[in-house]
Amino acid sequence: MRLADRRALGSRAMLSRMARHPRHDIAGIPQHVVQRGNNRLPCFLDDEDRQRYLQCLSHALLRFGCRLHAYVLMSNHVHLLRTPEEAGAVSRLMHTFARNYVGLFNGRHGRTGTLWEGRYKACLVDSDRYFLACSRYIELNPVRAWMVARPGEYPWSSYGTNATVRVDPLLTPHPEYLALGGDPTARASAYRTLFDDALPNDLVEEIRSYLQQQKVLGTDRFRSWVEARTGRFAAVRPVGRPPRPSNCP
Repeated sequence: MRLADRRALGSRAMLSRMARHPRHDIAGIPQHVVQRGNNRLPCFLDDEDRQRYLQCLSHALLRFGCRLHAYVLMSNHVHLLRTPEEAGAVSRLMHTFARNYVGLFNGRHGRTGTLWEGRYKACLVDSDRYFLACSRYIELNPVRAWMVARPGEYPWSSYGTNATVRVDPLLTPHPEYLALGGDPTARASAYRTLFDDALPNDLVEEIRSYLQQQKVLGTDRFRSWVEARTGRFAAVRPVGRPPRPSNCP
C-alpha cells in the first residue's frame, strides 16, 4: 500500500473515532443498553450459550458495580436495564464482559472473529415516569417479535422474576419497582397489572428513538438537569437534514 493511501486510511479512522461522541453517563442513573449481533446474526445458538452469557454478566455486575433491573436475551440482540454505582462503570463492564463472552462463544462453536455489531447503544432513563415503561418495553420484546403471546412464556427475560416472588441473584430491584407494593407478593401483582395494557405506540417509538440516538429518555426537566450536569445536548434530533431557511434559493 502506498504511503498516501496509508495516511488516508489513518485519517479516516481518526475521524471515525472523533465522531464517536461520549455517551451520557451519570452515576446512579439507570441506563437502557442494547447490543446486537454482527450483521444481525445470532449471538446465541442454544440455551447453553444463554446460560453462559448470564453467568458472565453476573460476574461482571459484581466486578464493576452495576445493578441489573431488567433484561431480555433475543436471538441476535440483548436489552439490559441497569444502574451504575459510578460513571464509566457500564462502559468498562460492556467492554470486558462482551469480550469474555465472545471468547467462550467462539471456543464452544469453533469460530473466530467478532460477534457483536460495533459499539453497544445506551441511553439514560428517567425514573419518575420512564423506568417501569422501559422495563416493560424490554420484557415485551419477545411478544412484539411474535415469539410468544405473553411475556411470561419466554424464559430468557427478567419478567419471570419481576412478575413473581421468585428471587434471582442477577437482579436488584429498583426503587420504582419497590414502590409498587409493601411486600414481594404485592409488588409482583402490581407489576403484572402493568402488562394488562399494551405500551402506547408513541411511547414505544420514543424509547426506540432515544436509544438509537443515545440521548436521555425522560421529562424535559430531567433532560435539562442532565444537560446542566454534562454540558451536552440530551434530546433527540429530527431524522434527516434540517430544513433550509425560506430565503434560501
